[in-house]
Amino acid sequence: MTTYGQALSKAMALCSKSEKCISEIRQKLYDWDVEPADKQKIIDYLVRERFIDENRYVSYYVRDKFKFNQWGKVKIGFMLKGKQLPPELIAEALNSIDEKDYIEQLERMLTEKASKTKFADAYDRKAKLMRFAQSRGFEYEAIEIAIKKCDSRTL
Repeated sequence: MTTYGQALSKAMALCSKSEKCISEIRQKLYDWDVEPADKQKIIDYLVRERFIDENRYVSYYVRDKFKFNQWGKVKIGFMLKGKQLPPELIAEALNSIDEKDYIEQLERMLTEKASKTKFADAYDRKAKLMRFAQSRGFEYEAIEIAIKKCDSRTL
């Protein structure tokens, strides 16, 4: 059993190292076997002192997963919903992704994938690229646009 003071110190240190959301800290407190009454006090303190800021967390998460992991909006949104974050925050952060950058990144990914993959014909090419992009969390409409742009460059 972790005491209130120990758990608070560990949680503050954890939040100081990287962005965390309430559900992640709640899980850590559960793992550390903190008293139920102390869990909410710790979370309230962390939010009040801005160790946890879900707005900040969501915006960083969206930016990092898009830029570094090359995930699409569907996958990012799904992962954030799993962290029990407010849908309004998720929608706002996803809408902050520049549409031009979004399509350009998808085009680069599809071009690279196409250069490394063998295709039987044009239908097979489109199907494989479509599945690949969907597995990365991109929407059907964005994939269609990116594939058309890739096709127009290779013709």
